[in-house]
Amino acid sequence: MKLRLARHGRKGIPFFWLMAADARCRRETGKEKLGTYDPCLSQGKAPKVVLNKERIQYWLSCGAQPTDRVRRILSEEGILPKYEFRETPKKSTPGKKALERKG
Repeated sequence: MKLRLARHGRKGIPFFWLMAADARCRRETGKEKLGTYDPCLSQGKAPKVVLNKERIQYWLSCGAQPTDRVRRILSEEGILPKYEFRETPKKSTPGKKALERKG
C-alpha cells in the first residue's frame, strides 16, 4: 500500500487528493480518500492541506509507505518526523569519462 496524491482539478489549476492506494494501481484510483492538498491557494484564504490524521495514522500502522511528496506534507503537519530533503541529480553534468577526457 502507498499513500500518494491523486491529481484532480483542471489544466493549470491542480488539486490533489491524498489517497491510500495499492502501489500497482493507477494514480487516480485508491481505496480511501485521506485528505486534500491545494498548492494554488494563497496563505490567507483556506488551508492548503486538510488531512484526516486518524486514518493516516491507521494506514501508516498497517505498513503503507508514503511517496516523497506525501512524506514532505505529513512531516510539515507533524504526523511524521522531519523529512530529509534529497537533492535531485543534475542530469546535465558530465560523467566520469567525460571529465577524464577534458583533463
